[in-house]
Amino acid sequence: MSPQLTLQTPLQIPPKEIPSYLKKLWSQDESENKGANTFSLVVWQPAWIEQKLVQTGRINGPILGNQRNELINEARKIVLEKDLPHSTSPLAKEVSRSIQENFQSNKEDDLRGQHIDSAISQLQPRRLITLAPSIDKNHELETLVGAYCPLPEEGGGNNACGDVIVLKGDMKSLKNGLYIVDELIPEDLPSWLWWNGSLDEDPDLLKYLASPTRRIVIDSALGEPSRCLDVLQQRIKSGQTVNDLNWLRLRSWRETLAMVFDPPNRRESLSNIVNLDIDIEGEHIVQGLLLASWIADRLGWILKKDFSKEGHSLKTKFERPDNVLVNFRLTQLPVGNPSIHPGQIIGLRLICKSNQMQKGSLCVILASESGECMRLEAGGMASMELLEEVVPIQNNPVETDVALLLESSRGSTSPLLSNAAPLAAQMLNLLKSQK
Repeated sequence: MSPQLTLQTPLQIPPKEIPSYLKKLWSQDESENKGANTFSLVVWQPAWIEQKLVQTGRINGPILGNQRNELINEARKIVLEKDLPHSTSPLAKEVSRSIQENFQSNKEDDLRGQHIDSAISQLQPRRLITLAPSIDKNHELETLVGAYCPLPEEGGGNNACGDVIVLKGDMKSLKNGLYIVDELIPEDLPSWLWWNGSLDEDPDLLKYLASPTRRIVIDSALGEPSRCLDVLQQRIKSGQTVNDLNWLRLRSWRETLAMVFDPPNRRESLSNIVNLDIDIEGEHIVQGLLLASWIADRLGWILKKDFSKEGHSLKTKFERPDNVLVNFRLTQLPVGNPSIHPGQIIGLRLICKSNQMQKGSLCVILASESGECMRLEAGGMASMELLEEVVPIQNNPVETDVALLLESSRGSTSPLLSNAAPLAAQMLNLLKSQK
């Protein structure tokens, strides 16, 4: 985290007194600083697995709310100990449920929300409000308030200052204190909600926090696929600005595929695609469906109303503008040591055939590693022109990705995501109807 000049260390203040306290704090600032003219950010940060691992003594405290290596490594051990499928993401809800709640009597410090990650602090947020629910069911509501300014050498100045507010407590007490959140959001600045947790949990709370005027950051890799796509689609349809971390992680795949077909001599092949195969880690299919939907939307394909499951593969068909069918297959691979993000794509294959003849046919393979390239080469690829690319996978801390969205968003949902999400949901609904 970048060095910061603290104007006021975090103090525990009753919720009703926070607005007047902050007003007094800024009015008494000798520099006459009224706070950065940037944005406010509300963060839902449950950190359920970290809380359990710290309280059971499996990892060291304090509780920070980030995805540190110690936490991920210990969660991977639980996957093996509890005999969960090896493709289970280390931060999945199945892992959280498997941790026995034999908590130690000594309580570790909970520092969620009290420090600003450097990637976000560089954007100089005006107000950062963290909601930190506790696994302790008897945890009364605590509200902490602090103020900060980045040091001059870190880009700080009179307009860079902001404040942090943390609400901690069990779910009941936390919800009883939510009224204070609306009072603390400056009406004249953009407001964001970062739902840093599963989309399965507490739909009513998400609905309350994600007010229509608030831009939201979610991760459609976290939660049951139908719920993830429902939230994504409903929020987009309502006109709300939606930023999806799962979609952001598709950027390298979309850019690499676009570059493959950028040369003029290959563009014609885009009209001759007959097969699309996508491989993902484990069983969370949202990212795979989003990528297929993006390709279909850009090429004007229409989804046919048939969807089937064969083993670990999901199959359907699209119809091209020239009425030729495209076979789509999404394969769920039971890989070990998966990403912390469920359902990440590890390979893609496109087969292009002109007039259904092998001559002039093209096979494009994108993969996250060379071993996946070899797996996708199987099945008569030798008679085709073969293009292979290893896609660089970005393993950014989630705070870095959130900061990228905060910095680049223009106040509207990406049109590409807006078009892809409904088609992905349509495919998933077809699959469910076949069961």
